[in-house]
Amino acid sequence: MTVQAMPKVELHTHLEGCAPPAFIHALAYEKKIDIGGIFNADGGYAFRDFDHFLKIYEAACTTLQTPEDFRRLTMAVLEETAAHGVIYMETFVSPDFCGGGDLAAWKDYLAAIKDAADEAEAKFGITLRGIVTGIRHFGPEACKPAARCAAETFGDFITGYGMAGGEMVGRPGDYAYSFDMAREAGLPLTCHAGEWGGATMVKETIRDLKVERIGHGIGAIEDRAVLDEIIEKDIMLEVCPGSNVVLKAVEDWASHPIVKLRDAGVKVTVSTDDPPFFHTTMTAEYTMLNRTFGWEVEDFQQLNQTAIAAAFCDEDTRTCITKRLEPTS
Repeated sequence: MTVQAMPKVELHTHLEGCAPPAFIHALAYEKKIDIGGIFNADGGYAFRDFDHFLKIYEAACTTLQTPEDFRRLTMAVLEETAAHGVIYMETFVSPDFCGGGDLAAWKDYLAAIKDAADEAEAKFGITLRGIVTGIRHFGPEACKPAARCAAETFGDFITGYGMAGGEMVGRPGDYAYSFDMAREAGLPLTCHAGEWGGATMVKETIRDLKVERIGHGIGAIEDRAVLDEIIEKDIMLEVCPGSNVVLKAVEDWASHPIVKLRDAGVKVTVSTDDPPFFHTTMTAEYTMLNRTFGWEVEDFQQLNQTAIAAAFCDEDTRTCITKRLEPTS
């Protein structure tokens, strides 16, 4: 079986960030929206660094204005993702981009996304679940409506709550209210940390937000005590190596700490984050892990078993996906 065809589980993607540049360009043309110079000469997204990346990301999102836009986006993303062997995917969806945090509008957007997910599952064999996401650099108050949207729509499709965006804005404890709200509604929790803020940010996130998973988390490698806490609390890291390399969170693939994290006893998974922004796919991630660190089929199989065990889905879905991950003779 080829790397591309190998069944995969992906836990850390952003729905809008998975939008192919051509999709956003066509939508802007269709709606007569001037989104400025967000593309390079080759038609890809153009950004200088992480802060500029956030601006380009949000500019691209201005073309996504209706539930129908998100239905079309979800279909395009799932067809592309399934082509790389992904059979289960979790994606961050933000009420800020889907109705501006208004609960009634959010439900309309969510219905369109779920409709596309159901259609894509029938057509392409990929199962999608959504994690409602507050945007950190919009501030603690802006995360509260997102958490309310999560609490009110938690169920078969919305299976978690988290926070993304500019990690260095505020401290984790500033956002505890929204995480408490989501937790009280029964949602499992994840949060971006340690992509930029080092081991201290990871430690504070675990302490103040009481998450089950950490997005990225690579800064934890700086502190053995933090690694020990991650292991003790059975927290899984949603690692996105290609993203980290492009955004210069690490110098290059050879410098990435994913192997050191795994060897230290930390549970790690691999995802693409915002694949067209970072010129990656799950096939490319696996290929680079093989070339850089010598990972083989058994490593990837273990990676996927770790991922589905940590997925924010119901047990019936977990059992179904686990069976599909079993090697065929």
